[in-house]
Order: sequence, then structure tokens, then C-alpha cells
Amino acid sequence: MKTVLANDGIDAEGRRILEQAGFRVLDTKVPQEELSEFINAQGVDVLLVRSATQVRRPLIEACPSLRVIGRAGVGVDNIDTEFARSRHIQVLNTPGASAQSVAELVLAHIFTLARRLQQSNRQMPEKGPSEFNALKKRYSDGVELKGRTLGIIGFGRIGQTLATMAIGLGMRVLPHDPLVRSAVLELDLLHVPDKAFRIEFETVPLDWVLQQSDFISLHVPRQPGGQAVLGRAELLRMKPGAFVINTSRGGLVDELALLDALNQGHLGGAGLDVFDNEPSPLPELLRHPLISVSPHIGGSTREAQARIGVELAQRVLEVYPA
Repeated sequence: MKTVLANDGIDAEGRRILEQAGFRVLDTKVPQEELSEFINAQGVDVLLVRSATQVRRPLIEACPSLRVIGRAGVGVDNIDTEFARSRHIQVLNTPGASAQSVAELVLAHIFTLARRLQQSNRQMPEKGPSEFNALKKRYSDGVELKGRTLGIIGFGRIGQTLATMAIGLGMRVLPHDPLVRSAVLELDLLHVPDKAFRIEFETVPLDWVLQQSDFISLHVPRQPGGQAVLGRAELLRMKPGAFVINTSRGGLVDELALLDALNQGHLGGAGLDVFDNEPSPLPELLRHPLISVSPHIGGSTREAQARIGVELAQRVLEVYPA
């Protein structure tokens, strides 16, 4: 019997699919330093991970039984994919399962920043009983999203899902993606069969996105060498008062340059779900009054995790039947 180790967990339906197909599924959370020993002792064929477990070359070399490595999520930054494939190990991910959840979190940060909820939520418990009217006056300068421009850097599944939501809010969408020239989006705003309509979007240059956008959301993989997509120069080219949202990968935004742009009044705020030094982000980011923060939960909804588990199980069966 072939063995699967879901080291960072797997949804019950995904587990059921694998077990029905004849796999033995283990969901023991094995510490990183004990992982190779456990895999070899149990004869693990398939290793499934999320972002916590690192599957680097030394681990792969130490585990000759591995035939498949699966990542429950979009990116595979925590897996040495090229080396794994050089050892004839299949590397899988689930690119579409979390798109809805990530896009909704982007909008949650955008709404929070537009109405300064990250500040009022901190101050209301302490000052609300005694300074209610002063807080009301302070936070009455929010903005509406209708008519605002959303720049989307990276126009794959998540970027396109976000675009359909933004259009529903009345926002203008400017997508940029060097690998995508155009995309056709289907908008099912009425949820009525045969009433959906399609809009074709052509991507635009990055400078146009930087100069025109009120909000910019990033949806690209980690860059070669860890280079930032929005470094100091890019942030300064952004529209004064604009907002940056990063739910994709830590390091895509230069965090120190972002702090400078916020402190100097050039940018209006930021929404961050991912950080350079996870799980120990810069305290200055977490405390900053103009930053809305969350702990890397973009794809972590009940619905997304269920879809991810099913998609990952199905992909395992496609490449490595029991």
C-alpha cells in the first residue's frame, strides 16, 4: 500500500478520496528536523505540505522513497522543484482552489484601508466610551471604492477573480502581467443561468499601473533572487495617497521602502498578509497605523481548504495511481 504524509494537514474530503483509492494517509505533524527519518521509517511515497514544511534538497536527497511532492496552495517556494524533478519526483500544486478566498481578503484589506478601520478598531475599545465624537470626526474622511482604480500586478486566476469582484463594485481595473497579453473575464453578477457576460481585458505597462492606480494588489510568484516588484523607485512612482496590498509573497514589496513612503506621506496605506521574515514580521509593520495586517491567511478559509484538499488528492491520483 502506498503511503501519503500530509505533514501540514489535509481536508477530510481530500483524505477520503485518497483512502478510497487505496492510499494509507498519515496526518502526523512531524517536526522539520525529524522529517527525513519519519519518511524513511514509514516508506512515504507522497509528501503533501502547505507553507510551513520546507522541502529542500537535503530532505529530498535523504528520502529516496518519495515519488510525489504536493503543495496545498498556489506557490511552491518552499519546495526545491527543479532538484525534485531531476530526481523524477512529480511536484504538484493547486493553483485555482484558493483564488476566491485570496481575492476576498484583498477586498477586505481595501475596504479596511478605505474607511480606516484598522485604526478605529484599535482605538474604539480604549477611547470609544470617552471620546466617541472625537473619533467619529477623525474617521469620517473615508473614501468610496466606486470610480476608484485598482491596479492588479499578476493577472492569473487570482488576479482575474479579483478583477471581476472589483468590477462589481464599480471600480476601474488596470491589469499588468508580462506573460498575459489579454484575458476574457466572465461576470455572473446576477447568478442567473445564461445571464453572465464577458469582458476582455488587455494588460498594460507597469508604469501605467503605478501612475494611475488608487489601489495596487500583487499576485505574482517570488522573483529571482528575492527581488522586490515594488521597490523604492516603484513606490515613489505610485500616485500620491495610493494604497498597496500584498497577499502574495513576502519580499514582493520592499518593506523598509514602504515604511518610508508611508511615514513621508507619499502613500495612503498598505494591506499586508505576507511578510519578509515570517513568522517574525518587522514590529514596525505590525504596529503602523496606516497598515492593515493579517497573518498569511489568504487561502485559509473553510471553503478554500476543502477545495484545495480535493484538488490535491485528484492531482495525486492523476500522476501516481494507488
